[in-house]
Amino acid sequence: MEKHTLNNKTAIVTGGASGIGLATARLLASHGANVVIADMNRSAGITETNAISSLGHKCIFVETDVRIPQQVKCLVDRTVESFNSADILFNNAGVEIHATIHEMSEEDWNAVIDTNLKGAFLCSKYTIPHMVRRGNGVIINNSSLMAHLTLPGYGAYSASKAGLIGLTKAMALDLATYGIRVNIISPGSIDTPHMWIGVETSELNAIKVACAETQPFGRIGKSDEIAKVVLFLASEDASYITGSEISVDGGLGARIATSR
Repeated sequence: MEKHTLNNKTAIVTGGASGIGLATARLLASHGANVVIADMNRSAGITETNAISSLGHKCIFVETDVRIPQQVKCLVDRTVESFNSADILFNNAGVEIHATIHEMSEEDWNAVIDTNLKGAFLCSKYTIPHMVRRGNGVIINNSSLMAHLTLPGYGAYSASKAGLIGLTKAMALDLATYGIRVNIISPGSIDTPHMWIGVETSELNAIKVACAETQPFGRIGKSDEIAKVVLFLASEDASYITGSEISVDGGLGARIATSR
């Protein structure tokens, strides 16, 4: 893929202040896109935006809770006011709250579903009209291997990520006539701060080693490896791909439980 394939394009990256979102924001900016980082973490968002801008790229930060319609509308309005377009949307913001369904509070259930699924709906809802007016656009949703293969205590998370897959396919059909492509990626085990929430610092290295040993490649994935797939889907190299799910899981989803 050539450098600067996203010149004159504007990309919104939700959950863009860390992990996969930050890696994607950096990569899209390095390929010529104007980047808008949306995140609830104001301090990290400003720091990372300044770092990207210091390299000569165009980047702004908009503090955003994707669960709140007014904040999402403000995000999209700020994007268009700053760069006169909203061409790429990466719906990446997400949370995990572990609990079995019968023990999970309704408040926690709503927090997961509203962030992971409703958040993608709201960001898409307010961005799509600008894409329709331009006759093109790309929306990329971030699901998870956990949409297909799950573990105890992941009911809300798996439901939200599976819902994103259905939403992606429906949006792809609804928006094809407007020249807008909609796809979804499903990462496996990726080394991000999000993955290690709740792990004690003293145990982190040992747990990372144990996790790596369960992977077909013998290692955990990197945020940059997800970002590169987002870049591909956002570019014209993927001009005939819509309604598709791309697994980026290092083969983990191809494996069955076995003692061999």
